[in-house]
Amino acid sequence: MRADGVRVYHDPLHGGVPLHGNDPTERLLMQLIDTPEFQRLRRIRQLGPASLTFHGAEASRFTHSIGVMVVARRAFDALALHSPELLPHRTTVLCAAMLHDIGHGPFSHTAEDIFGGHHEDWTARILLESKVLNPLLRSADADLPEIIIATYRKQHPLPLVSQLISSQLDCDRLDYLMRDTYYTGASYGSLDLERILGVLRYDPQRREVIVAANGRAAIEHYLIMRSLMYDQVYNHPKNIAVVWGLKQAFLRAQQLGADALDADTTLSAWLSEPDLTNLALDDYLAADDNVFNYHLQRWQNHSDPLLSDLCRRYVDRDLFKAWDISGLAPAGQRLLLRQVRAQLNRQGFSPDIYAGIEVAFSRGYKPYTEGIRVQTPTGIREIGEISPLIRALVQTHQKSWLVYPPEMEDSTIQEQMDALIVCQP
Repeated sequence: MRADGVRVYHDPLHGGVPLHGNDPTERLLMQLIDTPEFQRLRRIRQLGPASLTFHGAEASRFTHSIGVMVVARRAFDALALHSPELLPHRTTVLCAAMLHDIGHGPFSHTAEDIFGGHHEDWTARILLESKVLNPLLRSADADLPEIIIATYRKQHPLPLVSQLISSQLDCDRLDYLMRDTYYTGASYGSLDLERILGVLRYDPQRREVIVAANGRAAIEHYLIMRSLMYDQVYNHPKNIAVVWGLKQAFLRAQQLGADALDADTTLSAWLSEPDLTNLALDDYLAADDNVFNYHLQRWQNHSDPLLSDLCRRYVDRDLFKAWDISGLAPAGQRLLLRQVRAQLNRQGFSPDIYAGIEVAFSRGYKPYTEGIRVQTPTGIREIGEISPLIRALVQTHQKSWLVYPPEMEDSTIQEQMDALIVCQP
């Protein structure tokens, strides 16, 4: 911290990010950043194991969380400049923005895929139960933890507050789209953050954020870019395959039991608890990417051949493959899986572990529950009503992927799939 009480974080997207110690809210943010709970986010990658697909995808949840706070501060301060009645909510907005991901587990969303649960529930527990973070929040406002949780659940009495944190156009999405594009090297266009923030307005009648009439194109671009990122990055077939392999490794570890694994107390607690919601908060917070990767590396030499092989494949990036089978009807997909598993069994693989079907969803734009509203000459309207481009993004799309080991020839999968397609009614 500088002698004038200013602390500066240097971000590759947002440049120098100053926090001012003479501002009570920003002083609180600095204190929250220094808590063990928030520092833990340095050890959790934003995109989980996606760096095995996009080698630059190594940014942390810590970096993203700071970024969301920066975007929220810019958006809120610009709105409050013209609507000073919003100022009492500044602490809630900035703290909620920065703490929104504090409940993420190892490998980010991948831990939810493997062990179940939702990081939002753990975020609420941390805000309420942490012996360090909770008192800091209550020192600013006795009810601040509960107010932040209500913000996440879209129950804040001022809709604008929840909108800035969790909506179809929120500060979380703005930062992660910019950040994930930057770190993955995706070339689907750069988000025009300056333009988007410049067209946000506060509607005192609705008490919510709306978009100025001249901002439609910027919002269209943002929503199209988000759709492309889901299709080309988040649901990349290699990501699907990596998560499948990790899931099988930890399922095998659970089958063997913590006593047979020489696991530390943290991972033993995770593996032994069938319902992760019953896990003690300290055991949850003790887990991060480092802890999980350490065990995966050690288990390469485990006496169990299945666990050893699954861990070796992850550590050495000898990964499973994923084949798009969305063109088959569900019955055809199940038949193809049976055929692949039969062949794997003949090759000496455990078929249920080495092949399966994963379904990936590309989330559509939600006009009815959380639509983005735009000023028009005829009044405020939901953007999908006036934009043919956005109407095309409403549907949630899904793809089905057959996951299998690289020892199986792609040509075999293609031949079997082609035969099933011909037989489809």
